[in-house]
Amino acid sequence: MTDGVCQPWELPASGPAAIFADRLQAMLPVLDTPRLTLRAPMLDDFATYAAIMGSERALHMHGPMSREDAYLDFTCTVAGWLLRGHGLWTVIRKDTGAVAGFVLVNMEPGDQEPELGFFLTDEAEGHGFATEAAQAARDHALGALALERLVSYVAHGNDRSARLAEKLGAFRDAVAEAAVNDDCRVYRHAPMGGDGGMEAYA
Repeated sequence: MTDGVCQPWELPASGPAAIFADRLQAMLPVLDTPRLTLRAPMLDDFATYAAIMGSERALHMHGPMSREDAYLDFTCTVAGWLLRGHGLWTVIRKDTGAVAGFVLVNMEPGDQEPELGFFLTDEAEGHGFATEAAQAARDHALGALALERLVSYVAHGNDRSARLAEKLGAFRDAVAEAAVNDDCRVYRHAPMGGDGGMEAYA
């Protein structure tokens, strides 16, 4: 049992391997919003990721998870950058430098289309950060990456995430929901129009 205890595989690399890892991280897109920076995930961020996924906050995300399962989930979303050109960002507050949470554009087993996902720490809730981060990731996915399709899979009962998806302008897609056997609500994000500008944040 390793919950809450940092394990050897969670420690950053050293030497040339660390230099190479830094170079790879530097290649990932950094997204800036008025209050947040979305940057490449690092191993140092995993403690926050594990804390979220191991808590009641993960009830609608196949959790709570053990630390080992959270690590597998973390590395899977990070690997998306190498395999698909999109993946996980760590969300950083500009005012404090603290990790506020994570946002992702990813595909995992069961997904029929690229997914926009978002989850924050307890402390970051209630400030509109999730909207701000998700909007930046959405605009990057539909703009710079030119993804033709983007959805948010929202578990039944997760009304907070459903409201956020609707705030972003996403709409329920009954056909997509049938494709996943109605296991969740599927919100479709429309392609960007106009100048792709970001709406007002909460």
